[in-house]
Parts: sequence; C-alpha cells; structure tokens
Amino acid sequence: MKLEKVIAVRTDKTVYRDGDMAIKVFCSNYSKANVLNEALNQARVEETGLNIPKLLEVTKIEDKWAIVTEFIEGNTLEQLMKENPHKYDEYLNLFVDIQLEVLSKKAPLLNKLKDKMHRKISETGLDATTRYELHTRLGSMPEHNKVCHGDFNPSNIIMTKDGTPYILDWSHATQGNASADAARTYLLFWLSGNIDKADKYLNLFCKKSDTAKQYVQKWISIVAASQLVKGREVEREFLMHWIDVVDYE
Repeated sequence: MKLEKVIAVRTDKTVYRDGDMAIKVFCSNYSKANVLNEALNQARVEETGLNIPKLLEVTKIEDKWAIVTEFIEGNTLEQLMKENPHKYDEYLNLFVDIQLEVLSKKAPLLNKLKDKMHRKISETGLDATTRYELHTRLGSMPEHNKVCHGDFNPSNIIMTKDGTPYILDWSHATQGNASADAARTYLLFWLSGNIDKADKYLNLFCKKSDTAKQYVQKWISIVAASQLVKGREVEREFLMHWIDVVDYE
C-alpha cells in the first residue's frame, strides 16, 4: 500500500488513497479497541445492504493501526451544497431521505445507543445533580433498535458521478432511537454555525418521518452532554447552554 495521496486529515487519523482503496491510518497512541470497534461497525452495517464502502482489511502500518476500505469517487454532499446554493433544498431533501433509509435498517449486533449515552454522561464531569437528571431523562426514552449513524452530516455522504450516495464513517454507529440520531445531526448543524439550516433540517426530518419536533428536542440535552466528552473547548459554552436550558420533568 502506498501512503502518498492524502485525501483527509483529522486530529488523530489521516486518510490516504491508493488506487481503489482508502486507507485510514490512526495515530500511534490511538486505542486498538476503538479501531477494531469501528471496523466491526462497518462490517455489521455492510450486512444491512446500505450503500457504504466495503471493508477490505484491518492492518498495522509500522506502529499504527489502519482500516482499509473501498475508495468511493465523488463529491461530498457538503461540497455540493456549498458549490450549488440554489440547489440546497434539493440536497437537504436527499440528505434526510438517506438518513431515513439508514434508520429503517436493523443491525442487532451493534452496540446500544442508550448504553453508550449513559457511559458518556458519566464521563462528562458535570455535577452530580445534572448527571442524575440526564441519566433519568435518557432512561425514560423509549427503547428502539434502529441503525443510528451517530455522526450523520453532509460531509459523510459521497455522491458518485451517477448520483449514487455512499455513507462514510461508521465509527459512532449504534442501534437505538431515530430521534437521538436526528438530534445529533441538528446539533452538528448548529456547531458548524448553520443555525437556520439546523432548523430547516429539523423541520424537514420531523415532517418526513412524522415525528413530533418536541420529541427530537428532548434528546438534545443528552446528545449535547455526550458531545461534551470530546473536550473541545470552543464547543463547551454552546453545549452547556443546551444542557442548562433543559426544563427537566
């Protein structure tokens, strides 16, 4: 494998292209368990029949773990939205349709979303009273088993030349409640500074899925708390706002 053509750089990983392969190389101190979990998520989601890059190999390159998948040629939905603002509504419709297709699938061996959220809330460093309220709210949410992407945003959708969408990055995938996944997508739009687009997304998701907006909003405090664990200082004040304004029942 040749690690010459860089196609993406993240905090703890670099993605390279070698022919028809994409090679995601993690930093040397990245958790082996997290690498293997991501690969396992990808393999399990593949079995649902969704359009995702096929997992080819998990390997080590020097002292670094790497996940090798198919390389999908195309542009991200985020790029297309920026380059064609007049078609934004059309792309947003497609975006929500793809998310609803993901949420229509089942993958019973994926980790459970509620288990992950409970763990994240415990790791937030928030005071005991706030953690208790968040755990209580999470515990009261209905048990579902839909495939949840966990980081569903336009940069994780690749559109091929023939218009076929492929969904990338299954490292956060779980099985659980569709509204939790929608709440995270809403939050991601907010965090990127697109408040109007966040509201437009949420309205469209609720309309297409026949979901009460208030129900998705109930998840926002929980999702904001889980995002807090990433430790991004620039996001903290904003996330605390979402956690603090909750009117607990």
